[in-house]
Amino acid sequence: MRINNFEEIVRRSLALREKYHELEVQHHGTEWTVEEDALAYLTDAGLVGRNIMSQQQRWPKAKSADELEHKLGENIWWLIVLAERSGIDIKEAVEKFLTKTEQLLP
Repeated sequence: MRINNFEEIVRRSLALREKYHELEVQHHGTEWTVEEDALAYLTDAGLVGRNIMSQQQRWPKAKSADELEHKLGENIWWLIVLAERSGIDIKEAVEKFLTKTEQLLP
């Protein structure tokens, strides 16, 4: 399935996070905190770096292309989740970033 709408990506991302919250309660008695979500995101961000190194033949790792694709998607998912949990509209944040940066770089 190809997604052409950022709104749909956000909606599906937040619905998926709710399912993970249910698993966390089932396994640990509570949902992960925002801090735990941030740590999980940082771990996955590091794995993006490692898989990029592998893709560029700077680190030996099998199947890094598939994992890189997965981790890039997962990192976007985490950013959506972290924005939501922090009370930030990710669509608005991206729009503001792009507009500000476009104005800085004519």
